[in-house]
Amino acid sequence: MIKRLVVIDGHAILHRAYHALPPLTAPDGTVVNAVYGFASMLLRVIHDLKPEYLMVAFDHAKPTFRKKLFKEYQSQRPEMDKNLVSQIDLVKRMVDLMGISVYGLDGYEADDVIGTITQQAEKSKEKNNLETVIVTGDRDILQLANEKVKVYMPVKGLSESKLYGMAEVEDKFGVKPSQMVDYKGLVGDPSDNYPGVAGIGPKTAVDLIKKFATVEAIYQNLDKIEGKLKEKLLAGKENAFLSKQLATIVCDAPVEIDIAGAKLTNLDRPAVISFFEEMEFRSLIPRLSSKKEEAVPKSQKAAKKKQDNSKQTSLF
Repeated sequence: MIKRLVVIDGHAILHRAYHALPPLTAPDGTVVNAVYGFASMLLRVIHDLKPEYLMVAFDHAKPTFRKKLFKEYQSQRPEMDKNLVSQIDLVKRMVDLMGISVYGLDGYEADDVIGTITQQAEKSKEKNNLETVIVTGDRDILQLANEKVKVYMPVKGLSESKLYGMAEVEDKFGVKPSQMVDYKGLVGDPSDNYPGVAGIGPKTAVDLIKKFATVEAIYQNLDKIEGKLKEKLLAGKENAFLSKQLATIVCDAPVEIDIAGAKLTNLDRPAVISFFEEMEFRSLIPRLSSKKEEAVPKSQKAAKKKQDNSKQTSLF
């Protein structure tokens, strides 16, 4: 029987929740829209994906090795909104109360921790019966998709999501998941501020990758490329290799993953219920337990929802 490990990209989902919802507030005036959105997404993921194991990976504040490789990496990004920064610790507190395993590592992004988790899962005792599903809004993660790894990605706010396997990635982008780093090597990534090869867009990049497979092979076969395209590739060679390196997720970061310790247990706990009541997330409380959800008549569910904080918007 196939078991499922779900890994949530903490900051990616937090950002999406923060920008998808209006500024909801707790009774003390604390802005909690990202906390509410994260909690709602988490409960939906558990309901839809039914994981045996569950983890959350968070970025750490310290600069990563990519910043050392390229000082302009992510330099164009604005500072995180104060109202979002203030919610990070609340989300971590909530996840801790739920007994969910949390991972992060100085010098590495959450992507690298997630990549390492997928590799260790493939080498674990459960490897033959374990599927990993990564929940994120970050397309960089799609490079990790393979026979045993899928990516569950919100496609419309937080209300709609799609499960990407190898076929879905290739259908959408025209390249295999493993070639996403070659694609980024050629076209760059404005969101992370690395350059790619000047003058090469998505269509040309896909055509080159389909013909030669990798950035390395493209440059080994420059004699088969002519005209302006060859000139662009020659001029942008250094940037192509740098951009591919920046795009590549590390899958052997120095972090030990305890898969057995990430077994999902009952979330319907007094401490979690108390936290939700403190935040006035009353509509989420029945969703902590499927049994509790089934025990509440639909008419009572509707009444409870109306009684919930009028500022809150149900995502699902």
